[in-house]
Amino acid sequence: MTRETDYALRILRAVSHGEQLTAGDICRRELLPQQFVYKILKKLERAGLVQITRGAGGGCRLAADLKKVSLYDLTEVMDAEKLISACMRPGFQCAWQQKCSTPCTVHRQLSRIQGVLDAELRAVSLHQMLFQAD
Repeated sequence: MTRETDYALRILRAVSHGEQLTAGDICRRELLPQQFVYKILKKLERAGLVQITRGAGGGCRLAADLKKVSLYDLTEVMDAEKLISACMRPGFQCAWQQKCSTPCTVHRQLSRIQGVLDAELRAVSLHQMLFQAD
């Protein structure tokens, strides 16, 4: 998980109690650097996860049901790389496979593992991630 996705989780935790918070409030509560919080909040707003009110008395609040958003969804919002190897990218040209002209067992195993990882990320809601201890 990228640092940006980790920070996004913490931002969502801060606003998950229904109150409107400023970026500064979030930074203080979650011990986050302010220069990252603004950028991440914009991504979360574009995805409909938070609502931002600008101006005096502004701030942000949760706009989505965290029980309906998976950790996989959040990584998509944050443009995080979820692939465990570059060879998982569509259209990847494997030099080994081109040279040997045989299927790559490493790629096949990594593909299987990638499928398990993606399924796990989809199975965990942000609510579970933030509030369930087990």
